[in-house]
Amino acid sequence: MRTHEGGELRVDVLVTGGAGYIGSAVVLALADAGHRPIVLDDLSTGRRELVAGRDCYVGDVADRSLVRRILRRHPGIEVAIHCAARVVVPESVARPAAYYRTNVVGTLDLVETLADNGVDRVVFSSSASIYAPGADLSVDESSPWAPASPYARTKAMVETVLGDLAAAGDLRALSLRYFNPIGADPLLRTGPQLPEPSAVLGCIVRAHRSRTPFTITGTDYPTPDGTGLRDYVHVWDLARAHVRAVEDFDRVLGDERHLALNLGTGRGTTVRELVSAFERVTGQRLRVVEAPRRPGDQAGAATRTDLAERLLGWRAEHDVTAGIAHTLQWFDRREHVLPGIGLAS
Repeated sequence: MRTHEGGELRVDVLVTGGAGYIGSAVVLALADAGHRPIVLDDLSTGRRELVAGRDCYVGDVADRSLVRRILRRHPGIEVAIHCAARVVVPESVARPAAYYRTNVVGTLDLVETLADNGVDRVVFSSSASIYAPGADLSVDESSPWAPASPYARTKAMVETVLGDLAAAGDLRALSLRYFNPIGADPLLRTGPQLPEPSAVLGCIVRAHRSRTPFTITGTDYPTPDGTGLRDYVHVWDLARAHVRAVEDFDRVLGDERHLALNLGTGRGTTVRELVSAFERVTGQRLRVVEAPRRPGDQAGAATRTDLAERLLGWRAEHDVTAGIAHTLQWFDRREHVLPGIGLAS
């Protein structure tokens, strides 16, 4: 691995999906830590403004010739962080072929090209949606899988593919299973960018700003108040975890070829509790209506965080309140960073 003057670690990192919500936060955290991120993004949802001034290539991760060209131009790349994916659960139910093609086939094309060109370290953006929650609505890395949507199944499939490729000696992979990202870069350099958010906090903000009711989808789950429960982890905490994964990749994996770590706070928050926290941050009441569950939705779960703390030396530092506050601050600023995106809705 490369070093700065003075012996500090410096790593060249390919970040796919690096102009997206999580990817752009990862890019910033890497750069803040002294590393050099090189971005590959098709800009289908990402924004070029979020990677301005960086080495950024526009294209598909499945474009093997493009990936080879990037690696030739940046021979110092030693690890790839693969964030690029389709991620909207209801859309995956309506358009499963697109999700399998992008998330599974595209990932296989990418990692094969990387391995064939000497980049055998891969950090994969996986998802806690693969799990079957336990009776206490908590999971750890050994919990059984029961992915309930095509999106979740693509993540489980990719982890299986990575495990098989790793066992064959083609690469080494660290799968980071995200729980539910919220928030924005605390310095407000990046944050949620979709004009029509599907994640619950974005929908709450849209309802608040448009003075329309927020719809709780599903009130009959086996949770304390009947609404879905999630482990809301701040996007900047996720970004910090990726920096740790890059810097300590070999040590974290040890003798393993493929390893998975959960990234969450260890605390579950129901939708009603999230609404209450939002009201505390804003000082305003939010009108709420109820509706049936959406296709592919689950009761949810929180993670037990022991393994990430022990192996990665990481734990979440921001709570739900900070995630809400940073989201609102980002939406106040977003139009200046991303012109033409309109109201945070």
